[in-house]
Amino acid sequence: MEVDEPAADLGIVAAILSSFRNHPILGSTVLVGELGLGGEARPVASAAVRVREAASLGFRRCILPAGNFPLLDPPAAIEVLPIRSVADLSDLVFG
Repeated sequence: MEVDEPAADLGIVAAILSSFRNHPILGSTVLVGELGLGGEARPVASAAVRVREAASLGFRRCILPAGNFPLLDPPAAIEVLPIRSVADLSDLVFG
């Protein structure tokens, strides 16, 4: 599979972690964000639009880079959870 959208990085890494830990990610969670080579979560373009669209599609949680968080005004229907790194992602999703 070819993925040419950097904002898919968080979802791909979460899927790998989920498989490795044998622990599913909630189906109501969407992940949007780019990852740097050091595991840092990088902000993505059009984050506010992506979060609104995810909410309109029925997603209840959105995990995205902390750098995008201050620019958001998310709908009440979706909880937005900011992360700074892959370690944050792992702690948040798999506790």
